[in-house]
Amino acid sequence: MVEQGQTSLAGQRLGAPETLGISTLEPGHKPPAMPPGRLVPIRVLLLDDSEEIFDISHRASGRVLFETVCLHLNLIEGDYFGLEFQSHHRKMVWLDLLKPIRKQITRPKHTVLRFVVKFFPPDHSLLLEELTRYLFALQVRQDLASGRLTCSDASASLLVSHIIQSEIGDFEETQCRQHLLNTNYIPDQMALMDKIMEFHHKHIGQTPAESDYRLLEVASRLEMYGIRLHPAKDREGTKLSLAVAHGGVLVFQGHNRINNFNWSKIRKLSFKRRRFLIKLRQNVNQDTLEFLMASRDCCKMFWKVCVEYHAFFRLFEEPRPKPKPVLFLVTFICVNLSVGEIHTSHIRTINIKGICLRPVLMIFICACLSFSEVTCALVNGHAEDCRGATPSPLISPMLNDTGAIRTDDEEDNRRKNCPTDNAYCIAKELLCTERTYLKDLELITSFQGVLDKEDCVPEALKTLLSSTYEPLHSHHTHFLQELEERLSLQYCVFVILQALSGQLQMISECVFALERACVASRRLECVCREFELQKVCYIPLNVFLLSPLHRLLHYRQILDRLCKHYPPTHTDYSDCRAALDDVCELEAALRPGLEQIENYQKLLELQKDLIGVEHLAVAGRQLIRLGCLSKLSGKGLQQRMFFLFNDVLLYSTRGITSANQFTVHRQLPLHGMTIRESEDEWGVPHSFTLMVQQQSLVVAACSESEMEKWMEDLKMAVDMAEECNGLTADLLSASKDVKSSGASEVVESEDDLCGSRTSLPRNGNNSGNTLNRGNTTAHVCWHRNTSVSMLDFSIAIENKLSGNLLRKFKNSNGWQKLWVVFTNFTLFFYKTHEDEYPLASLPLLGYSVTHAGESENIHKDHVFKLHFKSHIYYFRTESEYFFERWMTVIRSATVSASRTRYLNRTEPD
Repeated sequence: MVEQGQTSLAGQRLGAPETLGISTLEPGHKPPAMPPGRLVPIRVLLLDDSEEIFDISHRASGRVLFETVCLHLNLIEGDYFGLEFQSHHRKMVWLDLLKPIRKQITRPKHTVLRFVVKFFPPDHSLLLEELTRYLFALQVRQDLASGRLTCSDASASLLVSHIIQSEIGDFEETQCRQHLLNTNYIPDQMALMDKIMEFHHKHIGQTPAESDYRLLEVASRLEMYGIRLHPAKDREGTKLSLAVAHGGVLVFQGHNRINNFNWSKIRKLSFKRRRFLIKLRQNVNQDTLEFLMASRDCCKMFWKVCVEYHAFFRLFEEPRPKPKPVLFLVTFICVNLSVGEIHTSHIRTINIKGICLRPVLMIFICACLSFSEVTCALVNGHAEDCRGATPSPLISPMLNDTGAIRTDDEEDNRRKNCPTDNAYCIAKELLCTERTYLKDLELITSFQGVLDKEDCVPEALKTLLSSTYEPLHSHHTHFLQELEERLSLQYCVFVILQALSGQLQMISECVFALERACVASRRLECVCREFELQKVCYIPLNVFLLSPLHRLLHYRQILDRLCKHYPPTHTDYSDCRAALDDVCELEAALRPGLEQIENYQKLLELQKDLIGVEHLAVAGRQLIRLGCLSKLSGKGLQQRMFFLFNDVLLYSTRGITSANQFTVHRQLPLHGMTIRESEDEWGVPHSFTLMVQQQSLVVAACSESEMEKWMEDLKMAVDMAEECNGLTADLLSASKDVKSSGASEVVESEDDLCGSRTSLPRNGNNSGNTLNRGNTTAHVCWHRNTSVSMLDFSIAIENKLSGNLLRKFKNSNGWQKLWVVFTNFTLFFYKTHEDEYPLASLPLLGYSVTHAGESENIHKDHVFKLHFKSHIYYFRTESEYFFERWMTVIRSATVSASRTRYLNRTEPD
């Protein structure tokens, strides 16, 4: 039985002292902390075929067992090794160091784990310690005996000769022959005995340590060195095997390697059920390779090993892909935290043909990780200070995006290991939001693919969309990959990103051109509508088209937070400040056009929501506010939907149609309108009267704040109406019996009011048009009896956020990890960030957001509560930074801004 703190005399066969003449465990290195709980004996088979039993707490993570084994062996370079065991599916799987052992091994008393080499470096000289090389030599010996390490007879004989030199010493024919007769190192060893002895004779004077070194020198040159084959088939059904090595993913037929995909050629690795997918970069002939594996578990296991290999070996070597002909410049500067050195990883300059560039726009993102918080935070999953050591990338963030229910202990342990430095969190926010932005661009490219198949689409429109969005998609695909790699490697990331203002300026023209083409072609209008009704298009299509302009605002916010984080004396402050100035300069140039196109997009969206109006989206018309008010009539207060523009006020009821559109009943021109409070006059709380053309309309808001916002915007709109030149002349549809303010009021059906206070339909329970139109902003305002202004839309554009949250319902026990995207006043929930479309959505208009109180028995940090009537949700973030960020952006959706508060607002630090 092995206890903690007891170390092995590994290497005793070398005749060396206990420490082998090499470094022992670092000073201050303590045995891993053992969680409380009953001890369970766990058997581990070591590389020398000896078996040890370790008493481990049943609550311990895999890391505790792994470190205990390394401590027992007195092993420093433990990162190269791992523990594997046979699962209940009879497949050898790696022990996850972050998860509790009891969650992985159902019968620990009847399971034997094997301590083996997991990562094989390309150069054996990278192994610094003699003990490490000895353990690698034992692994080579096992692989030879099992037939996994195949090679020629000459290589096999040479390898065995080094092994027996380390085992029995210098050559003596009788002793050597007898040893080979008694010990079998390779299959068919008898046929090669003479060759082995011939090689052994040449090793006279070679010490065991030198023999281990020479053994690895020969083995590392073999094609099957460190290779574990995973059976698969290609699309034609041909039997193949996949493997992963330090340089990338390999494809074998039998034991012959037939293809090699270097990490620099791979854009993305993923799996769907039994299909393993390799997405290659665009300069490779084939875009996506597909392999069929035996089961989903096999597929997932191989994918996970690939990600771990990628994270491990890209720390040491960063391939330099060839420049791609895209319209951007990217420079990455890595800062080695342990020595404070700065070096340029690679600078890629692209020649631009035919496009006039503005001066370089620098977006400078610095993730300055606090060394005491991060250095070894991800070394095999533990967070101990190892100042001066090379950080290990064994645990990649890409492995932790599951949507499973996590235990509290498991999640808390993970969160304790998460870096909390604000600069790191800012960089992580950039990464998360960049993932969502790239998804938006991918949707646009898929939309282009749909248009390319349609003859009704003008070639000029196809060219415009292609030249505008394809370079952006290509650039951000590469940008995201580089960002993921550097953030997962725990290195500081400085990103200098050049954007083309010319392409950003073309975004607005794309929206205008698409709308003109839809007006001219009924077929194209139907194509766009059908595409917009797909689950993947979870917000209006035009919002996706405008996303590059929105992303510029997000970059500005991120830089602004960095500048606030760094003191002026910080070495990076001046660079961040200069980058922020550049972004603000470009934003100022694009801001007028952005406001114009945002207003135009909202008018187009309302045109789809309203029945009885036409020519709504015309030059000069501006949306100011939309939302619910109650109209006072002889029947009492009746809920109506109001739409306030700079020239007219419309009100409507929600029609009973498959599309749930709003039927406009009346228009009130703003020219000459007066507004006065009338609560005392009518005895109706929060009521006010609109007077125009000797007609009056009494309406009531749901609260005093809502009344104040409506009255403020109405007075501003009346002032703006003086500058409008007859915009309302042809606003109403001639085919609809809609009355103006001078005519008698239309009799409205009481049936239109049914369901006005009901809950919103769930995103997944609708079909057809209701799936898309049922959750538009206007419909949410109708159900929640609230309103939003154009200023609210402007704020929402800047407050888009993505990331992982833990969600808990009011009466549930567990926390569910979800990928959450906040946009358009709504939370969209995904299982992981790789999902194509959201599983559900939660519109936040009308909700309140608060801290979770002590009386609610939520004994966790960083928890906020969303509350609307009887609906209560709890959400947990991983750090204080993200708690404040989610609270900030959600408040922007749950509290409508008045114009005065918007103009005076400042972003919190």
